[in-house]
Amino acid sequence: MHLPSASAGSSEPSYNYDVVRKFTIMTLVWGVLGMAMGVVLAAQLVWPALNFDLPWFSFGRIRPIHTNLVIFAFGGGALFATSLYVVQRTSRVRLVSDKLANFVFWGWQTIIVAIILSYANGLTTSKEYAEMIWPIATLITVVWLAYGYLFFGTIARRKVKHIYVGNWFYGAFIIVTGLVHVVNHVDVPVSLFKSYPIYAGAADAMIQWWYGHSVVGFILSVGFLGLMYYYVPKQAGRPIYSYRLSIVHFWAVIALYIWAGPHHLHYTALPDWAQTLGMVMSIILLAPSWGGMINGMMTLSGAWHKLRTDPVLRFLVVALAFYGMSTFEGPMMAIKTVNALSHYTDWTIGHVHAGALGWVAMISIGALYHMVPRLWGRDGMYSIQLINLHFWMASMGTVLYIVAMWVNGITQGLMWRAVNVDGTLTYAFVEALEASHPGYIVRMIGGGIFAAGMVLMAFNCAMTIRGAGESARGGELIGAPS
Repeated sequence: MHLPSASAGSSEPSYNYDVVRKFTIMTLVWGVLGMAMGVVLAAQLVWPALNFDLPWFSFGRIRPIHTNLVIFAFGGGALFATSLYVVQRTSRVRLVSDKLANFVFWGWQTIIVAIILSYANGLTTSKEYAEMIWPIATLITVVWLAYGYLFFGTIARRKVKHIYVGNWFYGAFIIVTGLVHVVNHVDVPVSLFKSYPIYAGAADAMIQWWYGHSVVGFILSVGFLGLMYYYVPKQAGRPIYSYRLSIVHFWAVIALYIWAGPHHLHYTALPDWAQTLGMVMSIILLAPSWGGMINGMMTLSGAWHKLRTDPVLRFLVVALAFYGMSTFEGPMMAIKTVNALSHYTDWTIGHVHAGALGWVAMISIGALYHMVPRLWGRDGMYSIQLINLHFWMASMGTVLYIVAMWVNGITQGLMWRAVNVDGTLTYAFVEALEASHPGYIVRMIGGGIFAAGMVLMAFNCAMTIRGAGESARGGELIGAPS
């Protein structure tokens, strides 16, 4: 099935691209800042004195700032920008409310700034991906409800009967993310900056990782699959390979992903049956994940030659390859015997960044390169050569990063479990740390290359936007496909 598209001179209303432009710009800004902070963290693990004995600049405080910036500011910004772009174009109707769209934009930027300031001052809940204190968590709920109304309200007003599959994935991401956020943040405030969760012990851990893995599953996977189902066919100029497979993919992923959280809690106080359930669901999840990856890859049937000349399409295709790899690696690491070696090691960090850099960042980059000239009325990006350079920098940086962490992780796991004949540990913890040091240097270099590529992209986009008036297409709806 071909994507619904707008054509010049049609009777459809002009779309609200103003909010999409603003989210696009801030996605670039937060992407550069978030990834630069990741390089600083990598450097602190190489040279610990780089925290300069400043509490607000210590690893423990800026690490959650980094994770929140890249997930919620950069990744979230990409999802806001693309979902509001895609829902209008596939529904052939303007957003249900321009004022609400502005509220969502400014509300989200306020949340990100509040997160940075509170984390730097040590005000957190200490929960992974859910460190925000209760006033910020409450504001997130309000903004998210507004975003949900904006998205689904636009679909309800659509001019076409069909709801394109990309919007199914975006819609599921919005609903489930809101659900797990609210459930995980049910707490009792005792002051402006302090609250206590209503859960305790193993139940609290289970709820946290039900949320924590759903952030990975429904923001970083399901949300970006919605993005994939629009931008890969658009950039390739081909219909999605199998629309039926995309629907099967959707329902299978939705049914399975939310059960995978317990694999973060192997060998803990969580009941064994819950750990096993999380492991089994994680393994089964491999099938629909690869079904979606194959569907995206096969969309290029008859268009593979475009990879020679289109670096934007290269970003999208390599992102799919990393998606396939990381969704194979994840279920394997969920197996208890493998997890006994990998857990708490840098292997987990390598897995996370194979998905974060290779899948999420690369497909976001490809989508942004696709949108920017259309949003600002350009015939193309300022420099194709810079996009080519960015592609190779991103690819090289990602490979250096994840290989270094794989080697480190396996080294750490083997050293930690090695015992002498008398049952004592063969290696002290500091020896494993010393063995990891070369990997940390390579990780820092890889991350630095990737972050430098983001700076190139920001420059390329800024130059494209700056020259927008020179090639605006007279009378054509800005953003319509050429």
